[in-house]
Amino acid sequence: MGKKSSVSILCIILISFSPIFVSAQICDETAGTFTPNSPYEKNRLLFNSTLASNVTAQAGYFNGSIGLGPDRVYALGMCAPGAEPQACSNCIQDTSDSLLKSCLNQTDAFEWSGEEFLCFVRYSSKSFSGVLALEPKAVFNNVLDIGKENQKEFDSVWDGLKGRMITGLNTSSVRNNSSSSLSSYGKNYAKDVAPVPVYGNILVLMQCTQDLSSNDCTLCIETNVDYYKKWFHGKRGVILLRPSCFFRWELYNFSGAFDHINDPPPLLNSPPAANLTDITKKDKKVSGGIIAGIVVVIVVVIVLICVAIVMFKRRKEKQDIQLPTESIQFSFKTIEAATSNFSEANKLGAGGFGEVYKGILMDGTEVAVKRLSKAAGQGEREFKNEVVVVAKLQHRNLVRLLGFSLQGEEKLLVYEFVHNKSLDYFLFDASKRIQLDWTMRHNIIGGISRGILYLHQDSRLKIIHRDLKASNILLDAEMNPKIADFGTARIFGMNQTVDNTSKVVGTFGYMPPEYVIHGQFSMKSDIYSFGVMILEIISGKKNSSFRQTDGLVNNLVTYVWRLWENKSLPDLIDPGIKEDCNIDEVVRYIHIGLLCVQENPADRPTMSTIHQMLTTSTISLPVPLPPGFLFGNRSRMNSSCTCSVDEATITDVNPR
Repeated sequence: MGKKSSVSILCIILISFSPIFVSAQICDETAGTFTPNSPYEKNRLLFNSTLASNVTAQAGYFNGSIGLGPDRVYALGMCAPGAEPQACSNCIQDTSDSLLKSCLNQTDAFEWSGEEFLCFVRYSSKSFSGVLALEPKAVFNNVLDIGKENQKEFDSVWDGLKGRMITGLNTSSVRNNSSSSLSSYGKNYAKDVAPVPVYGNILVLMQCTQDLSSNDCTLCIETNVDYYKKWFHGKRGVILLRPSCFFRWELYNFSGAFDHINDPPPLLNSPPAANLTDITKKDKKVSGGIIAGIVVVIVVVIVLICVAIVMFKRRKEKQDIQLPTESIQFSFKTIEAATSNFSEANKLGAGGFGEVYKGILMDGTEVAVKRLSKAAGQGEREFKNEVVVVAKLQHRNLVRLLGFSLQGEEKLLVYEFVHNKSLDYFLFDASKRIQLDWTMRHNIIGGISRGILYLHQDSRLKIIHRDLKASNILLDAEMNPKIADFGTARIFGMNQTVDNTSKVVGTFGYMPPEYVIHGQFSMKSDIYSFGVMILEIISGKKNSSFRQTDGLVNNLVTYVWRLWENKSLPDLIDPGIKEDCNIDEVVRYIHIGLLCVQENPADRPTMSTIHQMLTTSTISLPVPLPPGFLFGNRSRMNSSCTCSVDEATITDVNPR
């Protein structure tokens, strides 16, 4: 029968004319192994805990992955078309559990299982979605033979049935030889019956995994048919199982698979049949008093249930964080699996909120997960604030919130994954800053301005971010900026212009004087922060850490003002972009930056005006007034302000 495979091939003798339950577990020894308690095994266990629910939630088919890199587990779960949800879930769970027990350390395994081969489970260390896999295989055959005197006529019927089924396999329907109706079974699935002299009926069942193309499914089934004809021709039945398909034919109705194949299709919207019984006259003579008593009891029970529900909801409203319906709530297990149990290798960074991890959801979506620090004093309010605010915002220059997770003390925010880290990662590192030419910096400034304009004016809410800085500007794969971290953001009423807080939040160097000194914030607070970022982006220097050697300047804004007074603004330009940029255009951007950081908020332009200034070179720019926090003015700062000099953000979202 050919070369001996390194993979175990199961052979079971099927006794003819007896229903049989078949389960084939294939542990692929050639694909590799993993060590006990390794990240791969943990990811496999996590997948096992959620696969059944994912399959039933996706109408009987789920294909996804968990983890990152070499520890990533790919898995597929599938039920036969028409399977009842509970039966499907039970089969997937039992099969998945069985695979884990049988394939103790193999990275690849699969199993077709259950009556009528109700379900299929496969996992692997390599992506297999849409990939035809013919090995390893499992073979089962009946030991009894078709009589030689009947073989020719039998083969004629068998070949006709097989050919008709393969032709119709990928049209999701197969014509029953005994009926004029078409029975629909789903993609890559077919079963049919044909009468044959002497033996009664030939019954055939074919199925491929749903991720396979029509051509690959046909090839997989035909490979099984060819294998049967080569090695088991003349036998009274065979089962061939491969990672991408299975094929079975018998001379009896195996596992009830063909119980209803000749049934007419059900009428749409037809009610289920009921058992009719006669009602005696005695049964009809129920007293009115009994009926009235029953009605009263039912009404009382309903009222009590309603009261209990209302009380429970009110109690929950007091205890729970109320989150908007725009966001998706993920289970904690799903996020734990996506981040490989929050492994250190997947950690992207940390901030005042907590730690941030990269993850991959089961559908392959890359995400960034912010995990609230349990020690964060104001974490719950910050969590609620960020979900409420960001869930309502959709703009290409804002990081998109995909969902959240709440389980006990665990509070997680799930964001789209932005590939190129944050602006400060490039801007304030001399070796990386050279990647940012003027065209790229110009586009980053423009993208940030569009994002802020959306927050202030174009969204359905008026949002004040309150913590705009280079580390909160993320860069996607094309280096487009996305504003992130809305934990300190505030929603304004449509006619509201200013608000006050008893506790200042934010990052020193980006906060305007009226906010630091008086706790007063408005859209002009974000304008000030944006102006600081413009100057940082052009110079490649951080505002709060800038030091002039003569000791007369202690921040970048003050330094730029001195350059303005000396009519030497080009001196600010980063030498790395000076040769390739339009000096006049860059100087205009510096001028706009100075207009944004003026001390009096009323003197600062609105974001819509700034956007016009940035995009239309013919607009005349007003002369800027001195900025806030000029050297020598720091004594005016309120000593009780809560801010940070080292880029950390301390937050409190309670208004005064």
